[in-house]
Amino acid sequence: MVKSLSIISKRYKLTITMNNDQVIIAGIIEGDERILTCFYRDNIRYIQGYILRNYGNLEDVEDVFQDALVVLYQKLRSGLLEIRVPIKTYFYGICRNLWRNRLKKKEKLIIDDGQNRFEEGINDPLIANIENQEREHLYRKHFQKLSADNKKLLYLFFEGKSMKEISIITGYSEGYTRKKKFEAKRQLLKMIEKDPMYEELRAIC
Repeated sequence: MVKSLSIISKRYKLTITMNNDQVIIAGIIEGDERILTCFYRDNIRYIQGYILRNYGNLEDVEDVFQDALVVLYQKLRSGLLEIRVPIKTYFYGICRNLWRNRLKKKEKLIIDDGQNRFEEGINDPLIANIENQEREHLYRKHFQKLSADNKKLLYLFFEGKSMKEISIITGYSEGYTRKKKFEAKRQLLKMIEKDPMYEELRAIC
């Protein structure tokens, strides 16, 4: 069903935009090369960015994309999959999980007492570092959506300033400053909890 999309994408010059999930899903199930080409074109840079940032190379990108597409195809064909997020988001999650599993299994050269040896499995701190980066990205993504006033207030709070200091800087009363801080944090948490990536990160904690 799935051909090398890097080759397919060179064969077809498409002008349509893939923005209808039902069309994409039907195309993947049917093996429609035009749909697969568009899907590759619209998603490869996100997958590439993630893998290259996390110890992978271009060959890894192609392998993971292909494997993830096969997984998605099998899930869609089963008829049991209920996707509650955009197909693009769901596919990205599959790619991330596949790459994490590859990193865990990958042989990594380490130095031990001046001698080279191979150790099966990647270091836990490495995986933890990737997950921490993803949590930080999730936080920053939604923090930027807050109003300028709320961002400023939380910046001051995270810098360790007291409610009194913040109230002097912002011009609010201490009571109002405390209320605004609570509302800003609650708004930020609500946005984060609604993000599909939040559930994925919770699952691996």
